[in-house]
Amino acid sequence: MLTIASDIDALARFGRALADPIRCRILLALRKAPAHPADLAEELDISRTRLSNHLACLRDCGIVVAVPEGRRVRYELADARLGGALDDLCGVVLAVEADRTCPDADEKGCC
Repeated sequence: MLTIASDIDALARFGRALADPIRCRILLALRKAPAHPADLAEELDISRTRLSNHLACLRDCGIVVAVPEGRRVRYELADARLGGALDDLCGVVLAVEADRTCPDADEKGCC
């Protein structure tokens, strides 16, 4: 049985989904259009196994859903409004200090 998540729970789930660059890439791809895992793996240039793990996380967060299509499964955003939310987040200007404390920021693309 599905329940409506509290605001805090919803934000925490969204934060978990966005905490990984691969999951962000998946969400940005699904923002454009629903897709099958094989097509997503090819588009994002990652293995199907790795993609499957990230899709499972996104499903657990409630952000994407798997829609059966015969013998195949198509993934899409769980709520169409998530596309707009992702657009808004991508347009946000962040105030980041030039002196980063993470020594691996340039290599890992973090911070």
